[in-house]
Amino acid sequence: MRLVPNVLRGTGALLALQLVARPALAQAAEAVASTGPAASDFQRMLLWFLLGTLALVILLIGLLTATLVVRLRPQLRRLYELPTVRPTWSGRVLGLAVGDATLVRGEVRDELLDHDYDGIHEFDNDLPPWWKYSFYATIVFAIGYLSYFHLTQAGQLQGAEYAAEMQQAALLVSADADDSNKLTTYAALTAAADLSSGKSLFTTNCAPCHGMNGEGKVGPNLTDEYWLHGGEINHVYKTIKFGVQGKGMVAWKGKLSGKQILQVSSYVLSLQGTKPAGAKEPQGEKEAPAKPVAKL
Repeated sequence: MRLVPNVLRGTGALLALQLVARPALAQAAEAVASTGPAASDFQRMLLWFLLGTLALVILLIGLLTATLVVRLRPQLRRLYELPTVRPTWSGRVLGLAVGDATLVRGEVRDELLDHDYDGIHEFDNDLPPWWKYSFYATIVFAIGYLSYFHLTQAGQLQGAEYAAEMQQAALLVSADADDSNKLTTYAALTAAADLSSGKSLFTTNCAPCHGMNGEGKVGPNLTDEYWLHGGEINHVYKTIKFGVQGKGMVAWKGKLSGKQILQVSSYVLSLQGTKPAGAKEPQGEKEAPAKPVAKL
């Protein structure tokens, strides 16, 4: 029986290690939380190491406990068979360790009642304890849920929670030029060099859909006064930069720089009123002509 003291000593050592590891784990978590997003890789590695150590300690304690139960099963069986132990709650818990699942399964009496219908007999058996305990747990949960969300209104229902999350998400949206919901405040470029660069970029990237002269092919005509997504310089800039999802207009963000997009936008506005041959029919809504820009 020297195994039992050794197992107990091993279990005590593991428990002591767990108690020592918990403060260190808490300190590591606080360090990571205090540094915020700029937490160092070393602190993160230390945190994961301590979490892994704690998980390993818990696993070893479970294995040692299972080994101890297996080794002491004959003694536990004799203890369980005592008349003063078996009927008690602790005795039923002990029964699980020795293979008696009465605590979970319940007792089956198989006593027939006097009900007999169409050859069907009814036994007088209680519901399994595991089922009853689960049912009681759902009642407690329902009372807590009703009290928390409906009576005290301490928690948010789905609709309110969704609205709050959307409001928080709106605060995280960038307010700079990369925000597709915010228009820029650029003015159209008028320098000949900028318009020449814009024409070159237009010919390379835009002409396959809009035509060499902006007369429109797959894409709309860019020389008339009608616009699908706005004809002001910043609306044109936004359309080119972010594209139009589901309409064939790709986003040029990341392919062209901000200055190049502004050059193309300015060149597109310089095409206003040029009336090229074979121009496509108007699309969109009519807008007042933009401020004139230099023509090439």
